[in-house]
Amino acid sequence: MIRVEAGMPTTRFCSLIGVPERTWRRYQARTRADRPARGPWPRPARERVRDAARRHALAHPAWGHRKVWAMCRHDGRRVSQATVLRLLRDEGLLLEANYQRERRALAARRKAAFATEPTGPNQVWQLDFSEFETTAGGTWRLAGCRDYWSKYELGWHIAPTANQHDAIAAIELALAEAEQLAGRRLIDLAQRDAEGNVVPLVTIVTDNGGPFRSFRFEAFIATHPELRHVRTRVKTPGQNGSRERGFGSLKYEKLFLEEIPDALDLIAHAEDYRLDYNTIRPHEALAWNRPRDVHLGLADPLIPNFPETEDLPAT
Repeated sequence: MIRVEAGMPTTRFCSLIGVPERTWRRYQARTRADRPARGPWPRPARERVRDAARRHALAHPAWGHRKVWAMCRHDGRRVSQATVLRLLRDEGLLLEANYQRERRALAARRKAAFATEPTGPNQVWQLDFSEFETTAGGTWRLAGCRDYWSKYELGWHIAPTANQHDAIAAIELALAEAEQLAGRRLIDLAQRDAEGNVVPLVTIVTDNGGPFRSFRFEAFIATHPELRHVRTRVKTPGQNGSRERGFGSLKYEKLFLEEIPDALDLIAHAEDYRLDYNTIRPHEALAWNRPRDVHLGLADPLIPNFPETEDLPAT
């Protein structure tokens, strides 16, 4: 009746209410024949996981349905991605993707950065800078190393500048945290050649920015025989893509959603996200495991580490 009174065409009406026109015509025919459509049908799969899915979606509004699904699986609930997708759509919590996923030739890009594929943590770190402007008007630069194999974020150095001193400070933070996680110095984990010299353990991949071409930066690398520095080819940011993607996730899932007035608030928000990213947020490239678990060898980056218990009570 509302459509008729408004003089609205059926096609536009169906588009507005989100119902396919063929479905609307079928319901209309059944109603005119005094045979109303049956339903709604029970949805036990959705009801079993509704509370958990809502809780994770509301706690992380920047996550899509697949990460919410992975969190439900980590809670021990057996549910499909399609069920979580429909549930979040029903609840109005679905994060719609209005863009095409970029297709990257990862193998071709990796060759310029390192000759062989990493097989464990602390083999390839990617380092770069990113900037963020606070609401009070200050612009700050974040620098940090990201382990390519485990996707673990090894601490962020935040400063108003992006020079060789800041790049060195970021590596020092990464070294300290990596050695804390490993329980020993990285130089002690490195192999020795026939002459007893240390074989570089960690390859640090950067772009060709000024801080990474400076004498001071190269001198710092030279004083750490466990490190090796490799720069990507000019104008090929994809070769450092894991680092770029990490900073993008930080901004779109945390920083852009908050009012951040100054550097102290920025440091607090960034560190909160880093801890959440390493220990809670499931990572699709790691078979939905957490970076810290993969970095410490507690999970295989190719096999999901979901618990087998089904339908645990929501907490």
